Amino acid sequence: MKEITLGLVGVGRIGVMHARNISALNEQLNPEGVNVRLKLTDVAEEHARSVARDFGAEYLPSVEALIAAGIDGLVVATGTATHPDLIMAGVDAGIPVFCEKPVAVNVAESLPVLDYIREKGGTVQIGHQRRFDSGYLEAKRAYDAGELGWIHSLRAVTCDMAPPPVSFLATSGGLFRDCSVHDFDILRWLTGREIVEVYAKGSNNGDPAIGEVGDVDTALAVVTFDDGTVGTVSASRYNGAGHDVRLELQGSEGSVVVGMDDQMALRSGERGITFPAGTPHKTFAERFDQAYRSEMAAFVEVILGERKNPCTPEDAVAASRVADAAQESLETGVPVRVPV
Repeated sequence: MKEITLGLVGVGRIGVMHARNISALNEQLNPEGVNVRLKLTDVAEEHARSVARDFGAEYLPSVEALIAAGIDGLVVATGTATHPDLIMAGVDAGIPVFCEKPVAVNVAESLPVLDYIREKGGTVQIGHQRRFDSGYLEAKRAYDAGELGWIHSLRAVTCDMAPPPVSFLATSGGLFRDCSVHDFDILRWLTGREIVEVYAKGSNNGDPAIGEVGDVDTALAVVTFDDGTVGTVSASRYNGAGHDVRLELQGSEGSVVVGMDDQMALRSGERGITFPAGTPHKTFAERFDQAYRSEMAAFVEVILGERKNPCTPEDAVAASRVADAAQESLETGVPVRVPV
């Protein structure tokens, strides 16, 4: 039996989700002969102790104590501004790091972190969980197998049921950076091509406070790939029908849609059509529950040397470059080339 100890930093909403998924890894991985243990820390001590009790984990009083406790991998689920220091701490300790996206608050601050990881020979997996979703995996398989022919159009949609607190939006960097960056990443991953230009528009018809902090509640970006293929990436904070994440790939030989299941947040206007009949997802955590579980299992496999890093820091920064270009286009009203 292989023993793996993961150290989790941060037990806010997504950190608690990771704690739950890590605690379930033994059931998921036991056929592989792996026993996973969890240790965690957070600046909110009482809350962290409570989470540790809930999941049979060990609480440590600091990041330094957590790393010194002999962990095999570090999971970072804290605020974005803390990511660089925590990534580098894990790299300095010589252990693989899993960090929620993004690497840093912007591309400029991410680049020194990338250099540091390369210089130290570190392994850092960034959390773009859609790469583990069954629908996206099937779309990539069909695309790679040539079943769709050549792609003429791509349409990506990410719509939240309700906006996060305005206090979060004031520091999130904008709708393209905190939401659509997932679409930009998955488009690059799925097609294997780079997005070279973005033209964006946005609107604010919801809470005026969102506009007051410099964000929009709805946006659309037209993206151009390096082979001339075009696509659209749309997002909204106010999709009352439910959490809606989809991707359409239309090709010369066939088409595929990700997210078209019984819980999709759409209803047909055609007579006699009852699909979908299920209850729509309300949050991203429900929509991507299995993907998040698979993502953490993949991190254990990376630690064991059984698979390649499925999402490198370079991948994440490439998606952030596109998000930055989209935000610039939104602000200037003109198409923006994505810097190399």
